Amino acid sequence: MSEIDFFAPAIVRWQRQAGRHDLPWQNTRDPYRIWLSEIMLQQTQVATVLPYYQRFLQRFPDLPSVAAAPLEDVLTLWGGLGYYARGRNLHRCAQLIMAQHAGKFPATAAQLAQLPGIGRSTAAAIAAFAQGERAAILDGNVKRVLCRYFAITEDVFRAAGERALWELAERLLPASGVMAEYTQGMMDLGATLCTRRQPQCVACPLHAHCRARQENRQHLLPVPRIRQKRPERQASFLLLSDGQGILLERRPAQGIWGGLLAFPEAEAAIFLPKLGVEVLEVRPLPNLQHGFTHFVLQIAPQLCRIAAPPELVQEGAYCWLPLAAALDAGTPSPVRKLLAALPEILAQPAA
Repeated sequence: MSEIDFFAPAIVRWQRQAGRHDLPWQNTRDPYRIWLSEIMLQQTQVATVLPYYQRFLQRFPDLPSVAAAPLEDVLTLWGGLGYYARGRNLHRCAQLIMAQHAGKFPATAAQLAQLPGIGRSTAAAIAAFAQGERAAILDGNVKRVLCRYFAITEDVFRAAGERALWELAERLLPASGVMAEYTQGMMDLGATLCTRRQPQCVACPLHAHCRARQENRQHLLPVPRIRQKRPERQASFLLLSDGQGILLERRPAQGIWGGLLAFPEAEAAIFLPKLGVEVLEVRPLPNLQHGFTHFVLQIAPQLCRIAAPPELVQEGAYCWLPLAAALDAGTPSPVRKLLAALPEILAQPAA
């Protein structure tokens, strides 16, 4: 049996015996639940996604409820999960399906890939799980499995290498009757055994034919992508509080953290006089660093302790929330960290 003929049957057998079967989005053909899980799992581990997925379903049990909700409500539940464009695209996708597809998910991977936030691999996963379509996935875990099994030394993160890997993934597909098991098996294998570091080759169902294992090159494949040093940007956060509440600003729809609540990004000497509040203290806090895909944000937070809440300005761009409510609002990760630390910061005596 050739290594290609061996591949898919081995994956399917292993998935049935040892793969994951108890994830909350499994054992269903409901495209809504499958779609939601696949969007959340983009560049995010299962353990991180699980509580977000459960909370999201409690608030939005079906596609119409997502489409009808304000974007702010969707982003509130997405807060902390990262890659917030996913939340915005999810909301827009739900509205498009309701408006253009009579509330029904398109049946094929090709049609799904035309929707916001659904790329080729995600579309294939949804179609395989919901419809049993023969469509290949190629996320990071699958790339790693294929590169090791076939000892691929090309840079598969560049266009030519990725095209070749897509062609290989298509050739490996089994009969359509086992597409759900095969697709889940590929995901499970990369996530649990063929991991980036310390792969568990002895337990792998592919080890007998895996060229990387035969050549002891697992740790060298896939060939790492060449990463350039990310540029740095600077931001100043103002934590304006009277000890009970906090001032937050709704970010513009476009740009980083679009639609989320964050601290005003401004210089205290310029911003505070506009509010007409009695300022008791302005104190710098330790800097934070937050990484994005294409740059690193260096954040300089300042505590601005005031005597009483300000009058809200700029026609609702700002909101004043109790500290406990702010922790439950839709905020990005560095804002959440600062909000969680704020009670202890406020308990410290003024400088």
